Amino acid sequence: MDDNSIVELYLLRDEAAVNRTSEKYGGRLRSLAYGIVNDRQTAEECENDTYMQAWNSIPPHEPRSYLYAFLARITRHTALNCCRNRDRLKRSAYICELSAEMEQCIPSPDDIARHIDDMALSEAINSFLGTLSREKRNVFVRRYWYLDSVADISKRFALSENKVKTMLYRCRNQLREKLEKEGHTL
Repeated sequence: MDDNSIVELYLLRDEAAVNRTSEKYGGRLRSLAYGIVNDRQTAEECENDTYMQAWNSIPPHEPRSYLYAFLARITRHTALNCCRNRDRLKRSAYICELSAEMEQCIPSPDDIARHIDDMALSEAINSFLGTLSREKRNVFVRRYWYLDSVADISKRFALSENKVKTMLYRCRNQLREKLEKEGHTL
């Protein structure tokens, strides 16, 4: 079933929408949540919470052309909240490590509110990602969106860990340079 039909079921308040969503995206959403919470049962809870939030968010949202991205965003935020709420010290430290890496090239939320609009920053990052090769873009997104470890990324793309680290370092530097060149204050 295509995304447009699934969204239509949500708009009609048909409970089959959740089943169709689960059939099409359940495995991917669970995998995304598991990568963050590192616990199968919690990942399943995050997946179920995603369906509930989607049910409550559609309408007014109608993510016909971006349903997976819409659901993935909900899942990611739900999983990150689970980590915070359960005080998973090791995982929290890992998330802090990733945040620290990105803080070097993206302004803090307070700076964004003072200096630029969120949409302008989003456009700049998307534009930057569009300039990267497919491999670099995939590595960058796996690291900073899916929160995959360097070891997992190196296995997934058959690269050495040093190559992945170097690639991420260079991409962060390029992103920082691009944002500074466009006038974003870091």
